[in-house]
Amino acid sequence: MRPLEESELEQVLAKLFQFVGKNIERVLRRADAPHSLRLHKKRVYYVRDEVMRRATSVGREQLVALGTCLGKFTHSDKFRLTIGALDVLAAHAKYKMWVKPTSEMGFMYGNHLLKSGLGRISENTPANAGVVIYSMADVPVGFGVAAKSTQDCRKLDPSAIVAYHLADVGEYLRAEDTFVSGKKD
Repeated sequence: MRPLEESELEQVLAKLFQFVGKNIERVLRRADAPHSLRLHKKRVYYVRDEVMRRATSVGREQLVALGTCLGKFTHSDKFRLTIGALDVLAAHAKYKMWVKPTSEMGFMYGNHLLKSGLGRISENTPANAGVVIYSMADVPVGFGVAAKSTQDCRKLDPSAIVAYHLADVGEYLRAEDTFVSGKKD
């Protein structure tokens, strides 16, 4: 586990900034416990500094994960947020959308959010901004990119896409084989 290089850190912060905006200060400089961003096996972890110091006694080969996995670097060295980042994004989200109960399962199966499934949207959400998707019970279920602004969403027909799907909590079930060690086909 190593600190991120400058180019890696820029990519991670740019992706986080898309969702949390100026709240990125609060994410990185928490008052209750300092946290750091660390890279291990192409995955970026958000780790409390105290836990990170204790983990130095564990060898690299034996270390599986540490802290919250925010995302990973692809083979082409682009950073991609994963569903593990949902808790961090939801706590500091700048723009939010709420999905109706009838469309909640459709979103959690990996589909984009349609206007007919949109319950509400935070004010002044611009197009192409990162949004956290909540159920109507205020439970974060995923995140995506706003396809239209708040004003444009009001004029759309019901079959238009209002948010592009990036990740949802259903990924844990769809990718169970990769999360459960030793489980193969």
